[in-house]
Amino acid sequence: MAKLYYDKDADLDLLAGRTVAIIGYGSQGHAHALNLKDSGVDVVVGLHAGSASRAKAEAEGLRVHTVADAVKQAQIVMVLTPDTSQAEIYRAEIQPNLSSGDTLMFAHGFNIRFGEIAPPADIDVSMVAPKAPGHRVREVYAEGAGTPALVAVEQDASGNAKATALAYAKGLGCTRAGVLETSFAEETETDLFGEQAVLCGGVTALIRSGFETLVSAGYQPEVAYFECLHELKLIVDLIYRGGLGCMWDSVSDTAEHGGYEGGDRLIDAKVRAEMGEMLAEIRNGSYAKRWIDENAKGRQKFDGRRREEKQHQIEDVGQGLRAMMSFLEKKGDQLQA
Repeated sequence: MAKLYYDKDADLDLLAGRTVAIIGYGSQGHAHALNLKDSGVDVVVGLHAGSASRAKAEAEGLRVHTVADAVKQAQIVMVLTPDTSQAEIYRAEIQPNLSSGDTLMFAHGFNIRFGEIAPPADIDVSMVAPKAPGHRVREVYAEGAGTPALVAVEQDASGNAKATALAYAKGLGCTRAGVLETSFAEETETDLFGEQAVLCGGVTALIRSGFETLVSAGYQPEVAYFECLHELKLIVDLIYRGGLGCMWDSVSDTAEHGGYEGGDRLIDAKVRAEMGEMLAEIRNGSYAKRWIDENAKGRQKFDGRRREEKQHQIEDVGQGLRAMMSFLEKKGDQLQA
């Protein structure tokens, strides 16, 4: 049985008298910095020179320095920059300024798991990974609740790495909801697989394919949008609230019967075998190598695909329909994972 930790299992006093450097101030960075600050932790933000986020962080009452200076001041360093930039930032600004006994933390294990970052042996290396986008981590904390998180220890030089990580998780509010113990390898591999096969890759491919099938058959694009994209939230909300069983119990018998038949036809043995291949490529590092190489070569393929996605018909149709939906929250600038 997996180990779960709650408020009673974490001691926020372990962070007293210590400075936490948050490297990066994007979606996760701003949530970590502000939640910790509101929990009474001494926080400093590390940003590159000329960062557009400096003014935002300073407006929230946070101290902002260069990455190197922030690391020098801190005993705990949480790295929250994009995966593909972490190794370069680490080598140039973080590693030279770490001291023996410091704690190096991550919210995703990518660079440790695939050997892009190799910390010295005399520091703790741990992870606290909230299972929500940063804006939700902040919103739920402000409401007095918390988001679940994963905790892992890769290197325990001090003998207190887990206790420090749990204290950090408590500062984020995550122990209010529950923190599940894992490893850097398990978190990284399952996170990448979930994104590729289900959450980002699988779901969007199904939405696009369903939309295109209906439009090609002569149905109105707006109707196709409602059926294949808009109503997805209704289904996901039911699953989120009570699992797959809650969803099946809530939809009509016709929808349930069609779901069983349609799901089995679409997700067949070939698709499951492909999922197995995807997982194998994640575990053996070949996916990570492709993504790292793509960035090193200027991301032309990635950027080209991004442009294609934005130009898809479903985006034009959706933009027009959503403009009429006054109930939607207009927070596009905040909804980055």
